[in-house]
This record gives sequence, C-alpha cells and structure tokens, in this order.
Amino acid sequence: MNVLKTYRLAATAALVFVGTMANAQDNSSVQDVHSKFNPASAVNTTWQPSLVRDGAYDRVEHINKILPWQHLRENDILWKKRVWREIDIREKQNMAFIFPGDDMTGGGYFIEIILDAIQKGKVKAYSNLDDHFSNALTVKQIKEMMIGEPDTTWIENPLTGELTMEIVHNDFNPDIVTKYRLKEDWIFDRNLGRMVVRIIGVAPIKDIIDENTGEYRTSQAVFWLYYPELRPMLAQYEVFNPENDVHRMTWNDYFENRFFSSKIIKTSNPFDINYKQRNMSNLEALYEGKKATEMLFNKEHDMWVY
Repeated sequence: MNVLKTYRLAATAALVFVGTMANAQDNSSVQDVHSKFNPASAVNTTWQPSLVRDGAYDRVEHINKILPWQHLRENDILWKKRVWREIDIREKQNMAFIFPGDDMTGGGYFIEIILDAIQKGKVKAYSNLDDHFSNALTVKQIKEMMIGEPDTTWIENPLTGELTMEIVHNDFNPDIVTKYRLKEDWIFDRNLGRMVVRIIGVAPIKDIIDENTGEYRTSQAVFWLYYPELRPMLAQYEVFNPENDVHRMTWNDYFENRFFSSKIIKTSNPFDINYKQRNMSNLEALYEGKKATEMLFNKEHDMWVY
C-alpha cells in the first residue's frame, strides 16, 4: 500500500508540474500573439486592438501565400477577349467590400485597405486618364482626389470678436466609393485546354455629388491599380465569412475565385467605347452585358467543338 501511495503522489506531482508548464506556455503564447500586433498596421484610426485575449482560444498569425500565375505562351493562345466589368458594392453579394473590419484586418472597408497600402508604399496607383497604367500618382494627388483640398473658414473669437481664418481638413468618407471597375483578359489556352481569366487592373469608382443641390451627378474612376502588383497585399487581409468566423478566404482568393457579382460594361471593340456610349439605355446596356457574359461562358465549349 505504501508503494502504491507513493506512485500516486508521484503521478499527481507530475500532472501538476505538466499543467503548470502548459499554463505558463499558454500565457506566454497569448502574450506573443498580442505583442505581434502592431496598432500602426491598422488601416484606420478608429480601430483599436484588444489588450487581452478576446476569445476562447489563442489566435495565431495566418500565413497566406499567393500561388504564382501559370505562365502563358502566346503560341498557345487560340482566342482572347478583353473585358471591362463593374462591381456594385451595394448589392448583397458584394457586402464584403463594405465590411467595417475586425482584428484580422485592423478595421476598414476595402477602399480603406487599398488607400492604406498606397500610403505605406505597398502598391502603386496610376492615373484614371487611361487604363493603361501609363502615369503613376503620388499619395498627395490621391488624397486630393479622394478627400479634396483643405478648406478655409472664418472663426470668430468669443472674447475679442475678431475673425481669424483657419484651415479645415476634410475627413475621408468611404461611402463615396460605390463601385469597382475590373479590367480583365479572357484567354483560351490550348496547352491547358480551358479558358483562363486574368484580372489586369482594379479601379475604385466614386460618386460625384453636386455641391449646391446635393444630388448625384455621375460616377468616375479615381485611379487604377495594377492587379499583379496588388495580389501580395490582398493576401494579407481576410474577407468576412458570414457562415463561419474561422474559415475565411483572403481578398486574393476572393478575386481569383470570383465570388463577387458584377456586370460587363464593355468588351474590346474597334471604337473602344462602352455600352452607354452607344446611346443605350440602362436596361439595354444590362442586356448587352448579359449577352457578353453568355458569349464568354459558351466560347470554351465552342473552341472544343470547332
């Protein structure tokens, strides 16, 4: 009995020792995870990281790597069509673009993630005068286009009654961006035996509001981003999954797997004009976009048949 009691005491002591070490490792891992988060990496100033473990388990950094695109040879390309399409983020399927963010993104809409990457030099923005990425923009130019130049106003001193001029800096309103324009190539590769879709550029589109009446006037692309340069940055941020908070995809996966809803506004044509420039109504332009979509999906089958 004494031997059995000694064994029990030794086993209990060993379990207590292991539990203590595991608890110490658990606490250290929590501290390591929280110490890795840099508040400066947040995409806007309204998001503040938690000072404790905000959850039932330890969060670890997700390693998201992008797979390089498979090389395409010009001799293997049997057919190609360039397409421009628009993503309306006000549609229910595109709600991910206006998700305010959480601890995996540091907060912020998709446009705020893009602007933060531009400001930190992760990606380069190009002029909206064309979609050929021919003229790079500075951070100052982008701020002027998205926010506008600082305003001046006269403020009365309540003690002396004197008027003094002060500069007022406007805040960026992410809600002015309502759409995104994609420039992409649809290619049939005979080596792969299938249709390959490659996004070439992404452009945020903002609404232009009349300052006097406050009514909507038009929409305009602000700047263009070269998508191959954008992919590494998109892989650093995750898209909200309404079904499961654990299993999320990155923004790169979101675009590559085409989980967004969009409509085609132009295909390559001799006059390089979109459907609305052909004096079409909104309904007629929508029908033309639907016809172009069906043509693209049927083209792969047609290439196999003929």
